[in-house]
Amino acid sequence: MQEMELLGVRVEMPSNAPVVLLRERAGSGRTVQIFIGANEATAIALAMDGVETPRPMTHDLLAEILKGLDVELSAVVVSEIRDKTFYAELHLRRQGQVGEPIVVSARTSDAVAIAVRTGTSIYASETVISEAGYTDDDDADSDDDDAPEEVVEEFKEFLDTISPEDFGD
Repeated sequence: MQEMELLGVRVEMPSNAPVVLLRERAGSGRTVQIFIGANEATAIALAMDGVETPRPMTHDLLAEILKGLDVELSAVVVSEIRDKTFYAELHLRRQGQVGEPIVVSARTSDAVAIAVRTGTSIYASETVISEAGYTDDDDADSDDDDAPEEVVEEFKEFLDTISPEDFGD
């Protein structure tokens, strides 16, 4: 199991598909790219930027429920890939609880969105990193020559097309 750094969310071209990028904090610095939905990408990006929406988003609500129940999200783990789908776990612990945490299965995008809101560390299994991870050296041969500034600009354009009302009440 490796601790991962959340690099951010970007839009993968030419498909305009949002992805979340996680990079190993130690080791060879492999990056794992996970395709996610537009709503989840927005939820993660807004939380990373510290933007407060007029009404709480679902991930904000869940974070508040955990806090109200005195439950800590101790870790988010990207645990496996099955049929090209990433699976994650929320490791929960009641304040003062000893022993094994309560483990709840979650969509990876939701788990990351909650982790950002609660300041929880994100981990990935070695199997996930081996299967889906790549280094910058691996990427050097690809046709994707987008500079980081261009990627950020593309994502900002994506964010400009949505509003808090897109998320309902």
